[in-house]
Amino acid sequence: MHMKESPDKKTPQGFFFSAAEAAIKKPGRNDMALIFSEVESAIAGTFTTNTVKAAPVRLCMQKIASGRGQAILVNSGNANACTGKQGMKDARDMVSGASKQLGIGIGLTYICSTGVIGTPMPMQRVLPMIGPLTGGLGNASFEDIARAIMTTDTFPKITSRQIKIQGKQGTIAGICKGAGMIAPNMATMLCFILTDIAVGKKALHAALKSAVGKSFNRITIDGDMSTNDTALIMANGVLGNSQLTAKSADFPAFQKALDELTYELSQLIVKDGEGATKLIEVIVKNAKSERDAEKAALTIANSSLVKTAIYGNDANWGRIMAAVGYSGVSFNPEKTDVCFNKVKVVKSGVMNNKDKEATEEMKKKELKIIVDLHAGKASAKVLTCDLTEDYIRINAEYRT
Repeated sequence: MHMKESPDKKTPQGFFFSAAEAAIKKPGRNDMALIFSEVESAIAGTFTTNTVKAAPVRLCMQKIASGRGQAILVNSGNANACTGKQGMKDARDMVSGASKQLGIGIGLTYICSTGVIGTPMPMQRVLPMIGPLTGGLGNASFEDIARAIMTTDTFPKITSRQIKIQGKQGTIAGICKGAGMIAPNMATMLCFILTDIAVGKKALHAALKSAVGKSFNRITIDGDMSTNDTALIMANGVLGNSQLTAKSADFPAFQKALDELTYELSQLIVKDGEGATKLIEVIVKNAKSERDAEKAALTIANSSLVKTAIYGNDANWGRIMAAVGYSGVSFNPEKTDVCFNKVKVVKSGVMNNKDKEATEEMKKKELKIIVDLHAGKASAKVLTCDLTEDYIRINAEYRT
């Protein structure tokens, strides 16, 4: 197998990429992709908590227990969800086809799918593209993979971080897709993070779980949870550092970089929310517990009334107070403050006569809604977007 390294300096060492067109949903774009590490890697993942899980998710969940991986095969246009026994067979056939061509064990090849639910995978078009994918490794960039996994996304989502580990320059890079059917826990999203830093499988799983908890599990576009959500991280150790564990001196730096990377990818998903015109950060502070803060923030972020008001530049703070009120968290409304960016619209539970200034803030592309409950010391932030006519149009026509 002849492979050439990606010229992109922001991509970790030892990973190779290829993309191909199988015309899974419609022709004219790459809709299959392959990520391959030159050496066996540590791998960790987090998956949808939806009871209805797509065949590829179920396969990945079985494999991830080993903590080892070397290849990820991805397709867009078809979720291979609610496809019964045939769907499982198709997912396994895709894995075995790729593994054979790559010369690696089937346990080292992971599969992810995204797209329409309930339609059988067009295997007559998919299987013949596995050869060109494996043979073309090194012909694509990480960004090409980000493009190939898009569904209703309007732009590819990619970011990276470079960090010093034991005096060596290591790289973490990530891509994701997602624009609709986005709600915790994990959105209708696929996320692939790659690093050349050697990390033990236990430490890698802990780092990913922590990062996802503060990023992908705190975004919501429409309150709908997908059947296919998957985030995978591969650490191939090509950097040559001694393997990081949770107790390593450099582990906090690795965790911080991963936290930043997943949060930035989360922001990109919300910015690309179907039909969205605004990025909204809901911050609930001084709650009794982090769980209360997160619950209140998610309730605000999921409120269609809040989201439509923001789209209409209406500083309707009453909808925010109402959402916190029915969120089920413990607080005193008469001690609560609400701000739109730096403009305090509610002071101690009543109007602060700043609606005119607040309306000006609403016109900005990025808005912070800050709710201070004055009930404790815990806080949480959730990312969301506004709700527009375009969201309805995109989702009404998704299968056509």
